[in-house]
Amino acid sequence: MKNGESDLMLAPVITPHGVLILSPSDDAASLEPALAERLEKAFAKGPGHGLLRLGADEVATVLPPVLSYWREFGGRYVSTLCALPGIGESRAKPPVSAPPNGELEQMAFAVPPMAGAEYLTATILADLWHRIDAAFDAELAAAKLTVQEFLKSRHPAWNLVGRVHFNLAENRTDEYAPFAFLATYTTRLSIQAKAQHLPLGKALQEYSGARNREHLLSLLLPVQRAAEQCPWLKAMVDTGEIYHPLRWSPAQALAFLKDVPALEAAGVVVRMPAGWSHNRPAHPQVKMTVGSKTPAQVGTDALLDFQLEVTLDGETLSQAEMQRLLAQSEGLAFVRGKWVEVDQERLARTLERFEAIERRAADEGLSFSDAMRLLAGADIAGDGTADAATIDWSETVAGPWLAETLAGLRHPDGLARIDPGKSLQGTLRPYQQAGVQWLYLLAQLQLGACLADDMGLGKTIQVLSLLLVLKEESGHTGKPSLVVAPASLLANWAAEISRFSPNLKAVVAHPSAMPAEQLKSNSAKTLANADLVITSYHSLARIPWFASTPWRLVILDEAQTIKNPAAKQTKAVKALKADARIALTGTPIENRLGDLWSIFDFINPGLLGSSRQFAGFIK
Repeated sequence: MKNGESDLMLAPVITPHGVLILSPSDDAASLEPALAERLEKAFAKGPGHGLLRLGADEVATVLPPVLSYWREFGGRYVSTLCALPGIGESRAKPPVSAPPNGELEQMAFAVPPMAGAEYLTATILADLWHRIDAAFDAELAAAKLTVQEFLKSRHPAWNLVGRVHFNLAENRTDEYAPFAFLATYTTRLSIQAKAQHLPLGKALQEYSGARNREHLLSLLLPVQRAAEQCPWLKAMVDTGEIYHPLRWSPAQALAFLKDVPALEAAGVVVRMPAGWSHNRPAHPQVKMTVGSKTPAQVGTDALLDFQLEVTLDGETLSQAEMQRLLAQSEGLAFVRGKWVEVDQERLARTLERFEAIERRAADEGLSFSDAMRLLAGADIAGDGTADAATIDWSETVAGPWLAETLAGLRHPDGLARIDPGKSLQGTLRPYQQAGVQWLYLLAQLQLGACLADDMGLGKTIQVLSLLLVLKEESGHTGKPSLVVAPASLLANWAAEISRFSPNLKAVVAHPSAMPAEQLKSNSAKTLANADLVITSYHSLARIPWFASTPWRLVILDEAQTIKNPAAKQTKAVKALKADARIALTGTPIENRLGDLWSIFDFINPGLLGSSRQFAGFIK
């Protein structure tokens, strides 16, 4: 079917030879073009593929009655498949037996009006069933997935069919047993692609008799596995309570909550009350807000303000409410109209961690670097207190000033335009203009930048544009900046400066450009009236005055050169004094993530912690 052919109407037809086909028909209901194309493509492979498409994929699609009938037939096959024992993780399956002949006869009798309905018999339906089975095997093999993965790829709801569900609901009318528990199982999907639930006790009736014993054992196997891990569940299985609705106290509901991972690992689907996020009740969180106000100074050592509070679903708890929670016995508490998980130990540990940060910040201040690491979930104390439990029960958020600053760093194209004007002998491309704005913001904040554009995209012209802007702002009397590059690139830097920014007074501090004695001894003369000094990594490590000079910017070209923290040239680079630092590299990570740490330890010392802390954080 070609795009735009919306007037083509398709309908299933049974031929006199008992073959099901999909054929154009003036009497058929109109189908959406995309749906018609999907069905045509599937039925072109054979009726088994077409019925599998209807039953497995189009479970929630609005269909005319005759196609709904065949979808029900295909869906019956998939539901029967889901009930087979132990096939979920397999990449193959045994043949799926067709329903008994009596049921097939009833299905044939119930067929809605369609072309060739008079030819439909139980025998033809059995043959179509086996064709669906063969189509499933072929498509499963081509997909190279497990049966469960394959079904889920056709429609996510199939992942719930043929499985036991443990359902927990609130019952606020019962003061002493405010929760209700019911175990159910699913046998099919509704027309709306919703799993149809039945009480688990019904399974004892549906699968009664020796013929269905294997199906019953397969259905209950996840429950048996879970009972081996959960004593409360074992008691319910042993007494038969698992097959009946139950009234539960908060303590019983909490025991259930704690064992959700074990239940799900055993293959039981867990459903919690509506409104519980991630299948858990709300729990208090310790919230730290950092950087609400503009700091008095800038840079990674800038001290940021902070506020500490305890919240519940985003609302701040009063001191009295906090004390009640801490005094509550471990379990579930009803606070502000909702159930709250109370874990005194975790809450106390989380409070202790942030109160320790608060005490440290009161003495030393909270630096920009510390704030960034807190936002990333890192342990700034270095004492191991930031474990998974405390991180889950806490959050650090950026206050208005810090949030605005970070937004500018993430989206520099939205910042005020920074224009070097006519002093730049060239035109910046849009991405280069955004790069200059980003570099300028970081320089103003005295924060380091890693510009990692690929080779040939103009990292040099972006840096030169920044230097021109800074020169104009300083009234031509500011501190010089320093470029450190491989010796082979010094001439290239000199040429680029001459081409794009001839107003910048640049000095090449290298034996190839000045006498060695002058280079080593006379920094004042070398720096006189200079806007920019250019040197090599080799020279930097051997000339002392580079380290003693205060620089406006230090710019590393081919910054991956300092990926080894123990190298002499790396130590020389990190000893430089600068208001801000820039690393230029097309390959910030050459072999391992530790390469990136070494570069960042230069541009923003302490931001990623020590090498050991960073290695532990990325594991």
